[in-house]
Amino acid sequence: MSATRIDRRFDELKAQRRAALVTFITAGDPDLTTSMTILRALPAAGADVIELGMPFSDPMADGPAIQLSSQRALKAGQTLAKTLDMVRALRTANDVVPLVLMGYYNPIYIYGVERFLRDARSAGVDGLIVVDLPPEEDAELCLPALAAGLNFIRLATPTTDDKRLPAVLANTSGFVYYVSITGITGAAAPDTAKTAAAVARIKRHCKLPVAVGFGVRTADQAAAIAASADGVVVGSALVNALKASLDESNGATASTVKAVTDLVAELARGVRRATRSAAP
Repeated sequence: MSATRIDRRFDELKAQRRAALVTFITAGDPDLTTSMTILRALPAAGADVIELGMPFSDPMADGPAIQLSSQRALKAGQTLAKTLDMVRALRTANDVVPLVLMGYYNPIYIYGVERFLRDARSAGVDGLIVVDLPPEEDAELCLPALAAGLNFIRLATPTTDDKRLPAVLANTSGFVYYVSITGITGAAAPDTAKTAAAVARIKRHCKLPVAVGFGVRTADQAAAIAASADGVVVGSALVNALKASLDESNGATASTVKAVTDLVAELARGVRRATRSAAP
């Protein structure tokens, strides 16, 4: 497959000797209009890559913050079709920022795999993270996605040993998402030393960039991770910042967009102060 926006962005940042800030928001949270405004604002705030969550009623790998964000989005009427429409709307203003759809297989299966891949590609999606499809099920979505020109990004965890890692990496493209802790999203802070060792181990098996997520909340944590990883993924902290800005009915307020973008800007400053002395 030809180079995607994801490939190009990581190449650019490698030349700049710094890591990427990868930001996650849930599409449609707390409502479609507010979510779209946040999505459009993320690149200017400092996001290098955007993960856009596809709301699902049973997000088993996610902690309470992202589970609740999915519930808010679904209650507000968010659908997979509307999520793809958000990507199309973003592309009218920004055709550069890499965008990854992240979520679970069920909504894609219901939508129809062939139709989904066609619509995602035409909307301007660059890659997919589908957390409940193991490598043994690559024929379901991974291989068709690669054939359609989309990166398929796989997760590696602290329990992914050297015997399992080659299977995880076999059809992975774009970047490897290293889950820095065992358990659900937002559950604990990452151990920087252990994370650096894990990134080095993954890199011995592949040449892909490695982005680290789960538990990163502050600029200092982002800077510490960025010293060894090619990317820092932040999701639950942004979703929590959004939640804290909502009114008693979980409706958006005048501070909602700024609550998210201010934190993104702070995290971006942390990532950028971790510039490497040599290209990773």
